[in-house]
Amino acid sequence: MPELKEQDVRERRGVPEAAAGDSRAWKAEAGVFLAVAFVAAGACGAVQPATGIPAAVVQLTQFGPAAAVAAVAVLWPGRIRHRLAGALPGTGTGAAAAGDRAGTGRGPLLLLTAVLITAMGAGAYAMVAGSVPVTDPRSLEHPFALVVVAQLVGACGEEIGWRCLLQPLLRTRFGPLTASALVGVAWGLWHVQVFVRAPAYAAAFLAATVAMSVVLGLALERVRTNRLLLAGGFHTLVNLGMLLFMDEESGAVLPMVLFAGACLAVTIPWIRAAVRITSVAAHGAR
Repeated sequence: MPELKEQDVRERRGVPEAAAGDSRAWKAEAGVFLAVAFVAAGACGAVQPATGIPAAVVQLTQFGPAAAVAAVAVLWPGRIRHRLAGALPGTGTGAAAAGDRAGTGRGPLLLLTAVLITAMGAGAYAMVAGSVPVTDPRSLEHPFALVVVAQLVGACGEEIGWRCLLQPLLRTRFGPLTASALVGVAWGLWHVQVFVRAPAYAAAFLAATVAMSVVLGLALERVRTNRLLLAGGFHTLVNLGMLLFMDEESGAVLPMVLFAGACLAVTIPWIRAAVRITSVAAHGAR
């Protein structure tokens, strides 16, 4: 995929020249974010049993990235506004209107993609295994409405870090596809508990996080408002789909491999659309 020039990237993300030009600064910011995200997630997971909050409702580890955002805000208060610009309604920069026009229609398509991932994964599971392991929401230990709300809150706790801070930060240095893939690798490795399972399970999970990160990165490119809710909504729908229709929590390899395959498949139209848009923009600039 053609990568945008660094100058165009700076202009589109609203990052000051000084911040974008200092390679040590962005590396330090990314390093602090990742270090705190990993450590805070571990600490949250360790204290969860003492809080009495059921992990089946929400896992406190999901708030590790949010804690990392807070750490970055303390160390670089002047930059955090640029990183989080557009995360919430009405917080976009002066280019918000143009950015939102460029991203019109991508929000619903992003959420539809999350549903499609579940449908494709469950469909493939039915073809291979002969049936789908459907979980009745009424059979859950806690009210399903509570689970949905908690899943959204937890997903936003992650996405304010991954898609609202780290993605814009890496976009000051890389094109949309590269930045999205790098965020996906970090996101996947952050789920350290996955890597105690079978190698095929861990590899499929990492492929899925990279693929979903590419979809999220391309869908949110130049979208300057409601980024957090869109990313959190996508994340929530995927998590609920896995909870209700995929038996991946058991550690079984097959459902995770099929889930990863569905994630990889849905990236194709997003990448093709991004290539087409970039090509049209390049021709128009000549």
